[in-house]
Amino acid sequence: MYRRFLFSVLAVFAMASTGQAKVKLHHLIGDNMILQQQTDARLWGWADKGKTVKVTTSWSKDTYRATADKEGRWEVYVKTPKASYTPLSITFDDGEKTTINNVLAGEVWVCAGQSNMQMPVRGFGNCPIEGYTEEVVNANQYKAIHYVKIPELMRMTPQEDANCEWKEVSTKTVANASAVGYFFAQVVNKVLDVPVGLIMANKGGTRVESWLTKENLEKYTNEPTDSDGIVKFKPEWDYQRAMLWGNGTFNPILKYSVKGIIFYQGCSNVGDPANQYSERLKLLVEQWRKQFGCGEIPFYFVEIAPYHYDNVDADWGARLREQQYRASQIIPNSGLVSTNDLVYPYEKTQIHPCKKKPVGQRLAYLALNKTYGFDEIGCVGPSYKDMKITGNIVDIHLNNDLGAISRFEDIEGFELAGEDRVFHPAKAEHFWQPGGGYWDETIRITSPEVEKPVAVRYCFKNFQIGNLKNAAGLPLYPFRTDEW
Repeated sequence: MYRRFLFSVLAVFAMASTGQAKVKLHHLIGDNMILQQQTDARLWGWADKGKTVKVTTSWSKDTYRATADKEGRWEVYVKTPKASYTPLSITFDDGEKTTINNVLAGEVWVCAGQSNMQMPVRGFGNCPIEGYTEEVVNANQYKAIHYVKIPELMRMTPQEDANCEWKEVSTKTVANASAVGYFFAQVVNKVLDVPVGLIMANKGGTRVESWLTKENLEKYTNEPTDSDGIVKFKPEWDYQRAMLWGNGTFNPILKYSVKGIIFYQGCSNVGDPANQYSERLKLLVEQWRKQFGCGEIPFYFVEIAPYHYDNVDADWGARLREQQYRASQIIPNSGLVSTNDLVYPYEKTQIHPCKKKPVGQRLAYLALNKTYGFDEIGCVGPSYKDMKITGNIVDIHLNNDLGAISRFEDIEGFELAGEDRVFHPAKAEHFWQPGGGYWDETIRITSPEVEKPVAVRYCFKNFQIGNLKNAAGLPLYPFRTDEW
């Protein structure tokens, strides 16, 4: 008994005298992780100062070495293999070995934004996800989709690590995954036939400013960056505070090698002045691309859905959507998914519409077409091109109809206004207009209340559902021809 006690005491003393002793890995580096395929992926962690950490992998004979700096940090870049479903392992050795298992090589995407990206497959309270039970039942078909949820934390300084772990999708785990992210991953997995990893770093209610760094906020905005100023500026809702969520929830993932970002945010910026949101979103994308250090990674994002914002006929939400469309035009390697058709009429007071599967699928169409080269997959909805006014008739033309529109009659969502700037519901129908030796596909718009139209709007209200789509079944982006 005495000898066993003495041995235990000596073992504890030996561990204490060597400091940390065993290498510590960042929480993202663990069992079930998905590595971005065919790249130099960064692996990192902490060890005793001056210790050499050796990294070996099951797919290569190479050995990677790093020496812990004065603060114990170390990192290596490891060449990753081609995507496959073969489980891999990685061993870290600083004198005592640590091995992580069930690692897969595939495609890694970040799921960022506010509550409509955060919203899990199981939904929120009084906010269900359409098809929830079916998705849970079928989840075992997608074991090669893994996800990690970053805890939602506010911090005044950028955090290096986060208490999180990778989950393999199954009937038991899928309910807590981001619904939009999971439905995105389903399509990517089916088409590419590779594992997909999702890093879910998001927080409900956040503004675009919530994710900007202190440096960018001080240089480009009037947002306070000291603790007292932040609290006083947004005293009612802590989730709308600037900088803090980026520091606590997003900064811990920035060393991870990723393929791209999908983003669903904007409701908390409704009411921002013209172009402010689009410019700050552009700034955020530039910031993230620089921080990840993976080049001009794709950024695909979602238009805020129709919602009443206390007045269904006002246009505050529409003006934010307009800024989102502008952002898609000024941010390189980006794309915007419209959700104008993805709410039910009874959801005008529901900020979390239940149709999340088509949202994720449309984001995947953007990725498959623009990032992975599947040109046959339609990924962009039609947009306003130009108009011609003849008497009381307005003819408009569209971009990206892909050779067809969804209906010739009973088109909903158009309005006309005359010089009095009062908009009235309008009749819209398909019209073949001769011109230039061919028949030009046209939408002809009229209203008995407007004899001399000067402006057209389409679904330019807080809550208005349209039904005009292109050949790919993607909706017409809401627009206006006026600048009133």
